[in-house]
Amino acid sequence: MSVKIRLSRLGKTNRPYWRVVAVDSRKKRDGAFLDNLGTYDPIKHEVIQLNNEGINNWVLKGAICSPAVKKLIKISK
Repeated sequence: MSVKIRLSRLGKTNRPYWRVVAVDSRKKRDGAFLDNLGTYDPIKHEVIQLNNEGINNWVLKGAICSPAVKKLIKISK
């Protein structure tokens, strides 16, 4: 099982709200996830809340971050 750290969409039409999750790479974008690692709200002045310790733990276990999550990590530091 290969694990990816990617965004899962929540919210309404034209009001996106994203959850940063660790998920099996074969699952759907909004499907079941292994671990919730943070949130991203682009509407409210780009509010980013990440669990950096959890992300580091998953990366050490072999998880791969998506390009969007890599950008969010860069912005949040």
